[in-house]
Amino acid sequence: MTEEFTIHEISLGFPHDKEMLVRFLSDHELVFEDDIETAFGVFDQDETLLGCGCCAGNLLKCFAVNEALRGQNALGSLVSRLVENRFEAGHYDLFVITRPKNKVLFTSCGFYPLAETQSVLMLENRKNGLERFYSAFLPESPENHGNTLTGGVGCIVMNCNPFTKGHLALITYAASRCSLLHIFVVEEDRSLFPFEVRMRLVKEGTAHLPNVKVHPSGPYMISSATFPTYFLKKSEDAARIQSELDITLFASRIAPLFHITKRFAGEEPLDPVTRDYNEAMIRLLPQYSISFIKIARTTAETPEGRPEVISASRVRKLLAETGVTEEVLQLVPPCTAQYLKNEFGARP
Repeated sequence: MTEEFTIHEISLGFPHDKEMLVRFLSDHELVFEDDIETAFGVFDQDETLLGCGCCAGNLLKCFAVNEALRGQNALGSLVSRLVENRFEAGHYDLFVITRPKNKVLFTSCGFYPLAETQSVLMLENRKNGLERFYSAFLPESPENHGNTLTGGVGCIVMNCNPFTKGHLALITYAASRCSLLHIFVVEEDRSLFPFEVRMRLVKEGTAHLPNVKVHPSGPYMISSATFPTYFLKKSEDAARIQSELDITLFASRIAPLFHITKRFAGEEPLDPVTRDYNEAMIRLLPQYSISFIKIARTTAETPEGRPEVISASRVRKLLAETGVTEEVLQLVPPCTAQYLKNEFGARP
């Protein structure tokens, strides 16, 4: 930066400063996102905002720079300050999701491309960070390696909020169709049931299946909750763009590490977002020689004798309305039932 410009943090707790940032982003056809934790700005001698960059957790976003700063490494300076801030906050694996046209800008700032679609590009700050993360979960012995398994290697990505009999039925079916099945439990803690609890219950509930391995999803499986939409136009379908990026990253980078050739999911009669995600998998996975296998959802009778799909959302709804009742316990495997009794207390 030249001496004419300075970079310092924008105080989001002050309404004036936050409104200044919101207006600046709007002027650059970007949207301020409510999960932003920290923002830095580039200012001239009159304290006029000329550039900005923000972060939320391990994601850097909302970058905008005025034409007056082009060629003065304003973006590089902003990225450096944000990376330093994230390191101080304990976030060491950092990501950027942006338009593909910005690839050169961010690679010149030390970020490495992870996956790219027509609409978006994802980068990280560590070279081969994805491979290093998942290497801890790769099979050690040659006989467990995918290219030697006659039944193939399968995969399910699950939230399990909480772990239900529906999840267990899907896993049991998939395990019967594979020599080795990898379960990735979504790691973000934006669910009613904390990640550590969900991970433990899935492990306990599948311990009787010798060919099932349970892993954390890590930061490389993108959810709609964490996907940034600040750069999308109103006419663009954020859910579709997010799902295409997530599936592309999985199919091009994660699946080859584990030799995954099959991905399983349950039918989705209730949630349109999940149903659209499944449709995207049908469309995209075969391009990477991965089969998508969809199975019918498990049902259980309601107290009125009506069959209803077993879903985690149904369990959460009943918990909120009635607590831990017999109806709830009939929808979950023993490990989850015991956890619910201990945590929430059973009602007659």
